Amino acid sequence: MKNLFQKQGLNFALLGLATLPTALQAKDTKEQKPNVLFIAVDDLKPVLGCYGTPIIKTPNIDRLANQGTVFLNNYVQQAISGATRASCLTGMRPDYTQVWDLVTRMRDMNPDIITIPQYFISQGYTTAGVGKIFHPSCVENLDQPSWSIPYLTTEDYYPSDLGQPVQKAYQSQKTKDLVKKYRKEAEDKGLTKKEITSYITKHIKPSIECVDVPDNAYEDGTIALAAKDQLKKFAKSGQPFFFAVGFHKPHLPFVSPKKYWDLYNRKDMPVAEFQEHAKNSPDIAYHRSGELKQYTDIPELCTFTDQQSKTGLNIDKQRELIHGYYAAVSYTDAQVGILLNTLESLGMLNNTIIVLWGDHGWHLGDHDLWCKHTNFENATHAPLIISGPGIKPGKTKSMTEFVDIFPTLCDLAGIPIPTQLDGTSLVPVMKDVNKQVKEYAVSQYPRNLKNGDIKKLGLESGDVMGYSLRTLRYRYTVWMDNSFRSNSAFDEAKVYATELYDYEKDPLEKVNVVNSREYASVSKDMKSKLLIFFKSQEKIGPYINGVHHKSSKKKLKLKIEDNAEE
Repeated sequence: MKNLFQKQGLNFALLGLATLPTALQAKDTKEQKPNVLFIAVDDLKPVLGCYGTPIIKTPNIDRLANQGTVFLNNYVQQAISGATRASCLTGMRPDYTQVWDLVTRMRDMNPDIITIPQYFISQGYTTAGVGKIFHPSCVENLDQPSWSIPYLTTEDYYPSDLGQPVQKAYQSQKTKDLVKKYRKEAEDKGLTKKEITSYITKHIKPSIECVDVPDNAYEDGTIALAAKDQLKKFAKSGQPFFFAVGFHKPHLPFVSPKKYWDLYNRKDMPVAEFQEHAKNSPDIAYHRSGELKQYTDIPELCTFTDQQSKTGLNIDKQRELIHGYYAAVSYTDAQVGILLNTLESLGMLNNTIIVLWGDHGWHLGDHDLWCKHTNFENATHAPLIISGPGIKPGKTKSMTEFVDIFPTLCDLAGIPIPTQLDGTSLVPVMKDVNKQVKEYAVSQYPRNLKNGDIKKLGLESGDVMGYSLRTLRYRYTVWMDNSFRSNSAFDEAKVYATELYDYEKDPLEKVNVVNSREYASVSKDMKSKLLIFFKSQEKIGPYINGVHHKSSKKKLKLKIEDNAEE
């Protein structure tokens, strides 16, 4: 184990560990470390029973909540999969990882950055992963240094009579037939493999699917079955494990077996109450829901202004999408139930730390927005539930962030907490839910603008970053022009636009009050807090050959659009 980490160039002194951890040395065989089950759910917003959503059917996640701590005010560092996962799994903010998109490889920017499972290997744990943990485009080979067991595959768990879904998503015979038809047309045209894929998805890519199939007809069902088998292997080995299980739903397309759709009545679906842009808010705060518009049943249902800035989905399609989202959440909840039942049947539930998190929130029509990709509440507010041996269940209103997961898991497992982490252990809150571990959470989101938009908005460059500071009552956002990052010296001249929302008086973010006289003192105070945060980030920089360095001043072109498909 020691040789493995030497080869990877990890410097344990930089982790705040003066010597190699005792877990790498001879251990008492009677010592029983707690296991860790790390459950990531793609695009899961806090529409769960334990978060107070009455219509949703999530008995298994609610069961987990009843044995752990529910963090009611938890926020992401950036509402897009590649960035939020790199941040969460390293305990470092996006301006440190330099992953702000879906293509930048985390270790290209920080060769020796240390992930949660990688660190747990150094502490004597066996680590394994299945499903979506890192965004696959942001790591090489699913980040091999993080796993002591080869990454699990799920192809053998699909029903033999159905096979794998086409386009990795669909089991409807109608869709399969259309895919076959368009594939033949593309092949007859002599298109390349990549061009064939584009040709097919241009013609057939539905946003929803409701067919009567078993759970393992779709990928998440196979992930749960593969995870179940791996848990049995862990039980036999007796070794402490860190097992990461990543579910894909409720990510688009909203596909799940019919029985989960049948849990809901479409007429009861909660269409967003406020579907306009907030008064006095800057255009740059919004996007055009491009990810959703990639689906072939969407564009013809939209209405557009001359600038094509409004989605304008009709109410029937909104209800269908919300129905599909809720059904997909319930489908994933059932897979979580398989994991919990397996742990219990194996007698491991009481000695396993379980963390469940949704990698960011999701807009379901509010502000005329769909998907994520913003600094608004519905994109940045995400669920976090953690249970651990000896921790009483409860709910806390303390502000928390995904960067807090790394130190919290270390604290719960009784292993040293690396000192370079951006987060804070949440164990004090888990022991006393009335405590507060931090005053605010910080999220950010980039806009990579095209030349026409740059000119239209009067900006100096197309590289704009919005930083959003959320307290219990307020959200203050500042949009910074000309490649500003939080570890740069703050320059007032680079401020393009600001926002302030009061969630006590305006929970739906209807009015930006940043320039209101009534909120002058609040704006000043929130700006002061954000500047203090920026100042705290000036010292950071990426690992280069195991040593901290200031971030390069070289401008990195963000490869991100609001229509990015995750």
